[in-house]
Amino acid sequence: MLSEFDLIKEYFQRPQHATRAALGIGDDCALIAPTPGMQTAISSDMLVEGRHFFAGEEALRLGHKALAVNLSDLAAMGARPVGFTLALALPAADRAWLQGFAQGLFALADAFNIELIGGDTTKGPLNICITVFGEVAPGRALRRSAARPGDDIWISGTLGDARLALAAYRQELTLERSALETAAVRLHMPVPRVELGVLLAEQGIAHAAIDISDGLIGDLGHILKLSQVGATLDLDALPAGDILATRDTALRRAYSAAGGDDYELCFTAPAAARAAILTAAGSVATPVTRVGSIEAQAGLRLVDAGGAALDLQLAGFDHFTS
Repeated sequence: MLSEFDLIKEYFQRPQHATRAALGIGDDCALIAPTPGMQTAISSDMLVEGRHFFAGEEALRLGHKALAVNLSDLAAMGARPVGFTLALALPAADRAWLQGFAQGLFALADAFNIELIGGDTTKGPLNICITVFGEVAPGRALRRSAARPGDDIWISGTLGDARLALAAYRQELTLERSALETAAVRLHMPVPRVELGVLLAEQGIAHAAIDISDGLIGDLGHILKLSQVGATLDLDALPAGDILATRDTALRRAYSAAGGDDYELCFTAPAAARAAILTAAGSVATPVTRVGSIEAQAGLRLVDAGGAALDLQLAGFDHFTS
């Protein structure tokens, strides 16, 4: 039977390959050497079995998603990843599960040159908590409170396929097997838009940003509240995922606007930055779409492609009421 320290050594302790951690796994604390003149960005996300993922979920996909959702938070601030910690509660020290989880976790970590530098393991209901550390130049972080009247609202990638897959798993609707498999990739293996977020911050071409984890309506609402502004959002301009785009208008609008689990970026920028945004997004092969505008008048106004008001009751996900 694996002990706690055997488990860590066998599956999570790796040769130190990056240069940012002066001391990694093995002591009471990790030591990070900050880049002179940079600010540290820190974020933490928890995935709980039965709340954030189904019981029996594939371990490799869980390893990927647990880190991806945290990297998405760094992307929303425009911060470059530096390191991360992992707190992991497990019902049992299952070797096959640990191997798959570590494989998914470290494949994504290596893609962004980010090291696991510490954490904790214990026995208990399956619970995964990751804390990420990044860095951003002072005054360059993309804040939720920085949107300005006249800004365009932009979305990276596509929206809604993750929610569509979840609906199929819950038997709320039916999808053909191939369609479900395609949509489910967005649910299980989201791609954090780190490169885009970093460019938007470093080049100073965006004002505010947030990652879309609980649905665009709810997450955009955080920007509006903290920036003390309002917005008009064109629901028909929202870039629906490949599978959602084949569904009827009502479902497409609902899932792209309030589906959740997209982990795309929603950001605002002045109209004068349009060409620079398209160039930056193209340089990291990330599609972006303008979907609305920030306004001085409070509130969120939903419209169709023709500008007609839509009276729809849409809300984002809430961890205690949804």
